[in-house]
This record gives sequence, C-alpha cells and structure tokens, in this order.
Amino acid sequence: MSEPKLSADRLLLFGATGDLSRRMLLPSLCALDADGLLSPDLKIIGTARSDMDDAEFRNLAREALETYLPDERRGGMAAFLNRLSYQALDASTLDGFGALADKVNEAGPSDSGMAIFLSTAPSLFGPTIAGLKHAGLTGDNVRMCLEKPLGTDLATSCVINDAVADAFPEDRTFRIDHYLGKETVQNLLALRFANILFEPIWNATYINHVQITVAETVGLEGRVAFYDDAGALRDMVQNHMLQLLALVAMEPPGSFDATAVRDEKVKVLRALREVDASETVTGQYRAGAISGEAVPGYDEELGKDSDTETFTAIKAHVDNWRWKGVPFYLRTGKRLPERVTEIVVKFRQVPHSIFEGLGATMMPNRLVIGIQPEENISLSLMAKVPGLAQDGVRLREVPLDIAMPDAFVGQHRRIAYERLLLDLIGGDQTLFVRRDEVEAQWHWVDAIRAAWEAAGLTPKTYTAGSWGPSAAIALAERDGVSWHE
Repeated sequence: MSEPKLSADRLLLFGATGDLSRRMLLPSLCALDADGLLSPDLKIIGTARSDMDDAEFRNLAREALETYLPDERRGGMAAFLNRLSYQALDASTLDGFGALADKVNEAGPSDSGMAIFLSTAPSLFGPTIAGLKHAGLTGDNVRMCLEKPLGTDLATSCVINDAVADAFPEDRTFRIDHYLGKETVQNLLALRFANILFEPIWNATYINHVQITVAETVGLEGRVAFYDDAGALRDMVQNHMLQLLALVAMEPPGSFDATAVRDEKVKVLRALREVDASETVTGQYRAGAISGEAVPGYDEELGKDSDTETFTAIKAHVDNWRWKGVPFYLRTGKRLPERVTEIVVKFRQVPHSIFEGLGATMMPNRLVIGIQPEENISLSLMAKVPGLAQDGVRLREVPLDIAMPDAFVGQHRRIAYERLLLDLIGGDQTLFVRRDEVEAQWHWVDAIRAAWEAAGLTPKTYTAGSWGPSAAIALAERDGVSWHE
C-alpha cells in the first residue's frame, strides 16, 4: 500500500467562476466544511479570467450556494466564504502567474502543499501547466486534478498527459471521472467484494449478459460547440461507461488501494475486444416530446446538419477467462424518455425446472444497480404465488429492493464531487483515473470511430422521447435479449 499523503492546506480552483464551479465545486466544498471535514487551515483560492476582487468572488459563491445547495447543508456558510480568495488570471500568457503565486502564498509558506483543480478548456491545459511551472507552483508537495475532456482521441490525450507529466508525475496527477464519486458506483465494489454471495457466481458460467445504460432527457443545454465535436461515444462511452464496465468486470484487487484497484481496471480495459461496426448503432434525435413537452431536433438546436451521434449502442466483449462469451450491451443517448443510469446483470436460467410440468414460467434472476436519479439495488428472485396447487404452480418474479436513502437513514445524500474533492485534498487516488486507463479507453473508442468511418456509417434518426433507433432494439434482440426499461 502506498504511503499516506498529507492533506493539502491550499486548494487552487481554475475556472472558479464557471458553471462547474458554481453548480458542483463550491457547493461540495461548503457542504464538506459544514460537516467539519475540511481542515480549519485549508485556504481556497479561485482564479479565472473575470476581473473581480475577493469580496466579489465571495458574493458569486454565496449566490451559487443559495441556488444549488439545499438549505439544511449550508451550516456555517459565512465561515466557508471567509476561506475564499480570488486572483484574476489569463492562463494563456505567463504574465499573470507571478501574481497568482503571490496570492497563493499570501498567508505564508504552505506546510502541507497545494491541490490544484483544473476546470478549463483543454486548449489551456498546456499553457496553464507552463505558467504554474514558471511561477514555482509545481513543487513536490503540489498535486494536479484534471477535469474532462482529456483530448478527443488517443493522440490528443497523449499530448495533454505529456504536458501534465512535464510538471506532475503520475502519483501527483488526479484525473476526475465524477461517476466514480457516486455512492452506488462505490457500492458496486462493496456488493461484489464484501459479500460471499456474489463473487462465486460473478462469471460466464452464471451470467448471461450485462447491460449498462446512461440515458439523458436533455439536449445540447448550451454545450453546442463541445458536443458537436464530441458526440455520445466520446462524451459518455469513453469515460463514464467504460469505467462502469471495468468496475463490473474487474478481478478482486488485493486491497482497496489506488494502485491495486486501478491495476485491475486497466486489465479489463485492455481485454476489450475490438468492436465490429455491425455490433454498434448510432442515432441522432429529431423533434419529439419529453414528458409531454415538445422539443426540437438536434439539427434544429444546432442550427445546421451534422453527422454527430447523440445516441450509441454497442455490444462489447471482455476477452478473458471470467467473461469469455458474455456480451456487455452499452447504451447512451440524449432526448431519451427518462434520465437513468443503471447496470443490469442478467443471470442464466436454471439448468432444469422441476416446475415445468406444473405450468410454471421461469425467469432468470436479474440484479439491477441504479446509479441515478435514484440510488438503489434490486435483485429479482422467483417465488411461488400464494394459492392452492390443484391447477398447477404459478411462479412470479419478486424483487428484493435496497433503496440506499432508506437503508441509511440520517446519512446525507452527497454530491459526487464531495468525495472526489476530499480525496484530492487528502491525496487518495483510488477513485481517480490513471493515465494507462485513459489511454486504453481511447484506444478502444478510436477503433470504433475508425470502423464507423470505414463502413461509411451515419447516425440513424430517432424521435426525441423514444429509446433511440429501432436498430438498437434489434442489436440486443438478435441475441434474444431485451433492453431493461
């Protein structure tokens, strides 16, 4: 196990006036502070292009907290705001980094070091690293956290990672995938490795297939330029969905340690079979209705024609001993009927039914792990319907449900960034993504995009409010599988 690191006593937020900071970062930090989880010595310095002083930044933060943080989690908000200071910076030039260093060191030398959260356009990653290095803010006690997107393919990802590695070695580099901060995602590890019930049957002998769905009801939502360059495959599959797949499929690590957990995840990602274009479906939404309200098509929102996919479904395989022959069906899209992220593990049918001659219908067991909007775990079992048996035996699926908020009454439902920011400050990399993981993910995704291009595939249209193109249904149904809806 790696040596424990000292908690940082400075947190430097790049992009501190942006949407992510206002919606997630500042509310998460305030909630942690209200729960007494931040050191009294921690200073939070914000920086961005906007020209403002400390008081103006604190007013911006107050408005963000009042908008995005529930009333009951704002305890001690005034004390939290007093932690904040601000330094305007144009990160594209070296000129302002000296003043930023002065602001960081305003309270004197750091005893425990600094954590930096970089939430800026990827084009600024290189200049920002160079500026930090120029200003002496990349010392051995400084760690760097990067928010996606980390490139648009393997080559651009390597350029970004090389720039970061020039100042921050891998053990001081924290790459965020906010899904890894969600309670139910972490609970997947507890479910698998803290219960003897599941691990003996968590393999190709007992599992028929796995489904992973990340469905959104929203459209572009102000992300026009970014999304049209990215598409569903880069935006969702390359990071969130492959991380979920890796957690489902990984071997038991030797310990809950950053190196051990991430070693097992990268083995899964490297074992992913190259996908043929015939095992994928792409789609783009057209005008329709979501929850009874009319919504425009992607081309209308974008204002032009585009071949960017807003939906993709993929049949993936992990070619190793445990998962040989078990398909992993991945599906993600925008303007789908409901917002849901879930993992469905469908077990095989019992080898012989003793109830077959009695008219009973058997259904395979199914484990459903809900990640959002509700965090829950449901295991479907077969049970006998009450009644006399003269006319046969009737069986029915009965769910065993664990609603996480009900199971842990009194516990806060935390924002995913709370856990990740706390781990960043404390130096724990377990829930962050390592460079070799990122590159294995890009290698697999790049091959899919190349297959689409070689086959001349363009997205099929689907109506907003539907579950994507009909070809996505056929992708699963030709294997006798139905999507869980």
